[in-house]
Amino acid sequence: MTNLTKALGISVLLTNLLLIALDSSAQTVVQPKVQEDWVRDFEPFRIAGNLYYVGTYELASYLITTPQGNILINTGSAESVPMIRTHMKQLGFDLADIRILLTNQVHFDHVGGMAEVKNICHAQMMVDAADAPVLADGGNSDFVLGGKGPLFEPVVADRLLHDHDTIRLGGMQIVMLHHPGHTKGSCSFLFDVKDDRRSYRVLIVNMPTILNETNLSGMPTYSTIGKDYAYTLNQLPKLQFDLWLCPHAGQFGLHQKHQPGDSYHPEAFMLRKGYDSTVNDLQKAYLKKLGGQ
Repeated sequence: MTNLTKALGISVLLTNLLLIALDSSAQTVVQPKVQEDWVRDFEPFRIAGNLYYVGTYELASYLITTPQGNILINTGSAESVPMIRTHMKQLGFDLADIRILLTNQVHFDHVGGMAEVKNICHAQMMVDAADAPVLADGGNSDFVLGGKGPLFEPVVADRLLHDHDTIRLGGMQIVMLHHPGHTKGSCSFLFDVKDDRRSYRVLIVNMPTILNETNLSGMPTYSTIGKDYAYTLNQLPKLQFDLWLCPHAGQFGLHQKHQPGDSYHPEAFMLRKGYDSTVNDLQKAYLKKLGGQ
């Protein structure tokens, strides 16, 4: 495939996504009920170098600052946006300075506020290509949660990402890793940050949890789901990093590692043993689910 053919194909796909979004925007958004901890406030803090936590008690949002504008990973649910804006202000940053928006997955609890944030800062929305149609129709085509109309305000991607694509801004280079299963385009991000002492390899990983309604032998609109989970669970143990984080605070034990008022301490997020244990538990859950189907 030539570069021109590839570019034309992407252009057609983005046009189709825009049409999907326009159609979905005409429908009423009905966001599912959110859990109390998802909208509970949590003091923002500096994780390491130019990486900050600006999310809620349970729904993690990450701010990466650069001289050429900032990057936001995940917005939480729709209710999270005012909190994120306040958190950024407390840290000395402005929501309007975001230039790139990313997400680990396109469920409403991670992209519910994405449209509002994009309208404020006019940033480029970049998403794993496999999740782009679901983002564009507000979650209506999600293989488990969909079918009831949009669950969040639709967003059309400005750039479609594929495995090992690199996102660049202001000296930052973020590598997207395709880790499908939880959604078709679930993904993780790998990048370096540094402070005055050292540099840190950071992994913001989408742990492949399995929803109760998931059938690993195949879903009507996701026939390869079992194979995709197996791929992701095979890839995660191979990753090398210094610090690891997740889109849910509980998945990486945030509240055991950092309390409001704690001093700057990147080492709290190293603990490879916790990562390996979490992945091992998910592998067991996958095999148990597979065996029961």
